[in-house]
Amino acid sequence: MKLPVFQVDAFAEELFQGNPAAVVPLTEWLSDETMQAISLENNLSETAFFCAYPSRL
Repeated sequence: MKLPVFQVDAFAEELFQGNPAAVVPLTEWLSDETMQAISLENNLSETAFFCAYPSRL
């Protein structure tokens, strides 16, 4: 499985400052175990996952 993983520097105005966190966009939710494994692999204090919902309009 290949997923895009973005590392962001939260609370910072410059690169390599602030609190590093991983952000993983998903097309569908993964199991808790899989998301935990991804978080451990990134070795950062925080990892956020999000899944966009289709427009309901």
